[in-house]
Amino acid sequence: MKPVRLVMSAFGSYGEKTEIDFADVQHGLFLITGDTGAGKTTVFDAITYALYDQTSGGVREGDMMRSQYAEPETPTFVEFTFSCGKEEYRVRRNPNYRRQSRRKNKEGAYSMTKESASVVLWLPDGQEFPGKIREINEKIVEILGLGASQFTQTAMIAQGEFLKLLHAPSRERKEIFSRIFDTRIYWQIQNRLKETGKALYGKLAENRNLLEQVFRVFVIEVEGHVE
Repeated sequence: MKPVRLVMSAFGSYGEKTEIDFADVQHGLFLITGDTGAGKTTVFDAITYALYDQTSGGVREGDMMRSQYAEPETPTFVEFTFSCGKEEYRVRRNPNYRRQSRRKNKEGAYSMTKESASVVLWLPDGQEFPGKIREINEKIVEILGLGASQFTQTAMIAQGEFLKLLHAPSRERKEIFSRIFDTRIYWQIQNRLKETGKALYGKLAENRNLLEQVFRVFVIEVEGHVE
């Protein structure tokens, strides 16, 4: 997965609509730096939230990410464009949050209303992927080949997250790296060799038992002639 464009509106540290364009960066490794409180973690949160409906640290939920600096009329959403292979996808997601109503009430004032969580996924052909939030979340995981936990441990390393990968059980690390480097074909070859080895070992055991039976019969016949 390669990030192309990120748009954040009233999300986390960013009270206004903010855009980050990754298209001009030629390398696949990004380093996000800045002073404490500058909004570095929010960038990670925005990407992870757009893709997986959760933040990078797994602590804050999406409905907690409405910026306290936003104007009442500013909508909260994240829109993330990314490429996977030669295909480009775009996802736009917003959490549950309270916003200013678009119309005045009977008293002539604006009231607060609830904006429900939603997500839209545009496929490479420009068409929207049909389905509810759960189906779209599953489709994104299918496209990337990584779940949220694996993504934050590998494709995007947030503060301290790399330690989780280093300290993960070997079985979990194997699964993560096999997904990243697509080593399934080697696992298939290994499993096929194991199955072939078991089958050959079974035939060897059968032949050994048969030889032992023939040898026993031969010994009995020889002993009979000797007597």
